[in-house]
Amino acid sequence: MTKVLNSVADLRYTEHNVILKPVITEKSMAQNTDNKYTFLVSLRANKIEIRNAVEKLFNVSVTKVTTVRMQGKMKRRGRIFSKRSDYKKAYVTLKEGDVIEVGGAPLFER
Repeated sequence: MTKVLNSVADLRYTEHNVILKPVITEKSMAQNTDNKYTFLVSLRANKIEIRNAVEKLFNVSVTKVTTVRMQGKMKRRGRIFSKRSDYKKAYVTLKEGDVIEVGGAPLFER
C-alpha cells in the first residue's frame, strides 16, 4: 500500500529527510559487531519510515528498528538559560551478513 501525498510538505519528505546522519560514538561503534547501526532521524519519522529509508538508501535488509526520543539539555551561560533542541535516535539492526557501505567502503569499521 502506498501513501497518498496530500501536500507539498509530503512531497519534500523523502528518505534523505528521514535519516539525518549517523551517530559515531564509542557505544555505537561497539554495537556494530552485533550488526546494529545508530542514526539521528527526524522527530516526526516513525519506525516504518526509518526502515524503508535505510533499506532504500543503503540496499540492505532491516530486521529491527528501535527509536529513542531524547530531550535537549538545559544549558546556562551566565544568567541566561537556554535549551538545546530535542532529537530522535534510531537503532537499526540489519540482517546477518548485510553491511552498510558508502563509496564501496564500510560506513563503520568493525
